[in-house]
Amino acid sequence: MNYLTLKPNTAACHPQLLVPQIRKCKSIRELKQVHAFLIKTAQTHDITVSTELLKLSATSDIRDTEYALSLFDQMPEPNCFAWNTVIRALAETHDRPFDALLLFCQMVSDGMVEPNRFTFPSVLKACSVVARLEEGKQVHGLVLKFGLVDDEFVSSNLLRMYVMCGSMEDAHVLFHRNVDEVNVVLCNVMVDGYVRLGNLKAARELFDRMHQRSVVSWNVVISGYAQNGFFTEAIQMFHKMQMEEEDVSPNRVTLISVLPAISRLGALELGKWVHLYAEKNKIQIDDVLGSALVDMYAKCGRIEKAIQVFEGLPKNSVITWNAIIGGLAMHGKANDLFNYFSRMERRGVSPSDVTYIAILSACSHAGLVDKGRYFFNHMVNVVGLEPRIEHYGCMVDLLGRAGNLEETEELILNMPIRSDDVIWKALLGACKMHKNIEIGRRAAEVLMQLAPHDSGAYVALSNMYASLGDWNAVAEVRLMMRDLDIRKDPGCSWIEIGGAIHEFLVEDDSHPRAKEIHSMLEEISNKLSLEGHAPDTTQVLLKMDEKHKESVLHYHSEKIAVAFGLLSTSPKTPLQIVKNLRICEDCHSSMKLISKIYERKITIRDRKRFHHFEYGLCSCMDYW
Repeated sequence: MNYLTLKPNTAACHPQLLVPQIRKCKSIRELKQVHAFLIKTAQTHDITVSTELLKLSATSDIRDTEYALSLFDQMPEPNCFAWNTVIRALAETHDRPFDALLLFCQMVSDGMVEPNRFTFPSVLKACSVVARLEEGKQVHGLVLKFGLVDDEFVSSNLLRMYVMCGSMEDAHVLFHRNVDEVNVVLCNVMVDGYVRLGNLKAARELFDRMHQRSVVSWNVVISGYAQNGFFTEAIQMFHKMQMEEEDVSPNRVTLISVLPAISRLGALELGKWVHLYAEKNKIQIDDVLGSALVDMYAKCGRIEKAIQVFEGLPKNSVITWNAIIGGLAMHGKANDLFNYFSRMERRGVSPSDVTYIAILSACSHAGLVDKGRYFFNHMVNVVGLEPRIEHYGCMVDLLGRAGNLEETEELILNMPIRSDDVIWKALLGACKMHKNIEIGRRAAEVLMQLAPHDSGAYVALSNMYASLGDWNAVAEVRLMMRDLDIRKDPGCSWIEIGGAIHEFLVEDDSHPRAKEIHSMLEEISNKLSLEGHAPDTTQVLLKMDEKHKESVLHYHSEKIAVAFGLLSTSPKTPLQIVKNLRICEDCHSSMKLISKIYERKITIRDRKRFHHFEYGLCSCMDYW
């Protein structure tokens, strides 16, 4: 309807009768037509109609904050509802929370209208977003002045403000002064606060004391564990939620929270269940959840399924494209990745810095040095993105693996941003690979200054000396580690059998089926010998006799996991293992033969990438 065609003498002229029409507006253009009609008929003074216009322009799906502000400014005597509406609109607009605080100050200083229980939540939210603790405390004082501290809506936002501003001491005092044992909202805010500070112990203790929990309670703890690297605990909490809470079901946020943990541990069966649950319960698989599913399937070794899920998603978000491009990079499918990147460009979706991290990583895995240089320059000179430390890390890895160590060191020294320990570790790893002790020693010295208590530099330097047979130098590095109480991260592998995740460490004999696993390892070793495989004892960078070195290789965590997998599954069932460190050369050559001997497809995801072993070959073509 064109509202400008209405005549002043019609019944529709009465402003009260236009309220239903205002609510039917589907765009700001239609709303402006109504507003123009009201101006034309000199009826903008009606408070009911003006506030209805304000509400629709400030808080609805067709919101236009600037237009709402202009409407507000034209109101001669705005009531509390009008003030609250505009303050809320500003607090919820990305770059306007501080303006919400300024408008609130104007409201209080004018003194014409008192703030009420609907004013303070928006003001406190604005304080939270801009992390203005001092202003938040002043608002707290006004809450006390107006007698609203016992209002649940106000108190929960007040508590959230202290949490978001990182003032857990104030939050703790407020919480214990006001909390009711069954007030799930306040408990959720406090649990979230502890999670934000990384204090998962306190978060879990409070969670366990809660007599009533909502889906938000579970989501906060699950995401807290996952985001802080406690992936097993996140999955355990997800299972606990399903078993203990009859009235609380996982929602979209739950699934998004647990999927990263599933991805990290390679828990494919659980990931499939999550996908099926979303479909069965009609949870919208949008860009965010869909991308998490693509990432999960890719990290669980099912890149074909990841592609299938991707093809069923909307493709207007770079997040979705990054998920599939990152998955292809991890699986070493560089050519497929380039094709998807071209599709993304043709669709008009601009790549982000994350896109280029995946592309450069794929180039590194495939040894495509010239391609890597091309895409790095394309990112900077064509797309106009500023390289981050991760992009330089990929270039260091790419050049270092290819043996261009002098160029790599020069790149690090001439970077416009400060190098970090990851960059120097990549160079040190390349020096070990190509046995360049001179550059390796320099890299290690820098690393020890950057991260003096990180085992990476010491272990890499020790391993480099060991590979050259310089045991005196090895002893010196190991002595330094002992004096600084630096311990090497143990090799660890996970395998999922029947929905349960089994974890194995190097030389691990703690599993209930340890004797059977040991017997299977002996069988594997004998069959490898019959195939002509000799253990590569140069991979054992410790000074010991050859027999002892062979024994150490025998009990690497991924071999134990494979042995358990062979024992626990029927013949020809594919096996999938996740490992926390880079797979060693002996395990790599062993896995190729094991896949041939036992007619199994074996997939191992190490710290860097996927290795698909089948018919005695590996997908990485022995370049990793």
